[in-house]
Amino acid sequence: MFGALIILLIVVAVSVLFILMWAVGAYNGLVALRNRFKNAFAQIDVQLKRRYDLIPNLVETAKGYIKHERGTLEAVVTARNAASAANVRAAQNPGDAAAMKDLSGAESALTSTLGRLFAVAEAYPDLKANSTMMALMEELTSTENKIAFARQAYNDAVMGYNTKRETFPTNLIAGPFNFGPAELFVIEKPEEKQAPKVAF
Repeated sequence: MFGALIILLIVVAVSVLFILMWAVGAYNGLVALRNRFKNAFAQIDVQLKRRYDLIPNLVETAKGYIKHERGTLEAVVTARNAASAANVRAAQNPGDAAAMKDLSGAESALTSTLGRLFAVAEAYPDLKANSTMMALMEELTSTENKIAFARQAYNDAVMGYNTKRETFPTNLIAGPFNFGPAELFVIEKPEEKQAPKVAF
């Protein structure tokens, strides 16, 4: 009887130890995946800031040529400022669904206004031939490509994190330890999924 009790205690202790080790592993795995998607967003943040830095130079260069299109230039500046502010909020907590949706909407609006600026610029041959404008457009195209790649890496990291936190038995750890869902960074309208056309 005493031997059976000791064996039972050993089996219970080993089981508890196994469950505890599994819980620690699941928790640490969720932390690692959360840090991975936050790091992936940091890469987007770097490229978005580069984009936001290029836009004022682009607008300044265009101002001298398209004086009658002041509304378009102001719309670009306004959209850039809104996107930059939304990016700051999203960068503080990339897992926040509302912040990511705000950023997605602001980026869509910025892409749309940049598209209008490029369409207007097509009507000004001197602007299209300006070497500063061509260099800025080339840098913006390169930055847009980097943003697309960084966004894809972020979305892949978010998908891995969300899948892990939703699957059994890891979901038993995710809920009590507040591992909330992360939001994908998507562009809302299909026509805005492409970088603005910047060819001159």
